[in-house]
Amino acid sequence: MSLLDLLTGSTGNQVATQAENKFGVSKTQILALLAVAAPLVISYLKNKSQDSKEAESLNNALDKDHDGSILDDVSQADARQNEGGSILSHVFGSDKSAVENNLSQNTGISIDKIGPILSMLAPVIMGYIGKEKQQNNVGAGGIGDLLGGILGNAQSQSQASSDPLSNILGSVLGGGGAQSSGGGIGDLLGGILGGNDSKKQSGGLGDILGGFLGGK
Repeated sequence: MSLLDLLTGSTGNQVATQAENKFGVSKTQILALLAVAAPLVISYLKNKSQDSKEAESLNNALDKDHDGSILDDVSQADARQNEGGSILSHVFGSDKSAVENNLSQNTGISIDKIGPILSMLAPVIMGYIGKEKQQNNVGAGGIGDLLGGILGNAQSQSQASSDPLSNILGSVLGGGGAQSSGGGIGDLLGGILGGNDSKKQSGGLGDILGGFLGGK
């Protein structure tokens, strides 16, 4: 399953519907959030995995807690929301509040709901990575390449698709190939970490999100 398949298939729709019912936020906004958050989480993990200890830790966490079964039973996402919060704290570290603020501004999801919704999505994203790891028989030494491959494949697929979610995904990943920041995602990271440059981030992501959210 590609990252675009995760977003546009039954798993993405089911978890978005579940979050819509729980938080009163539109399914469209939640899918847009997932389209931005999934590559962002994967990018951060890719960067972390350059450290062998982090790669080993991620490998163990995927083997132990993220076998991909959540993709077939998204009701787990609600039950594992607290776990999702811990995942996000580890993945984003000191950037967590800046990431949440930026995503809130871009998706229109209020700041008091963005964290809990992301916490619900995080185990789904990790389950997706875990399933890809299993299917490709990857160990700790290959985690970084696996994550880079997921981002690279998503970038190629988004360029070939006219689906609105693929436009968001393509904008997040950028057109410049896989950089050290994880798939051309440097502009988005710059917007998050720079704070005052959010309009410019990732080649007009704000405009694409606005079109996607406004058109539904």
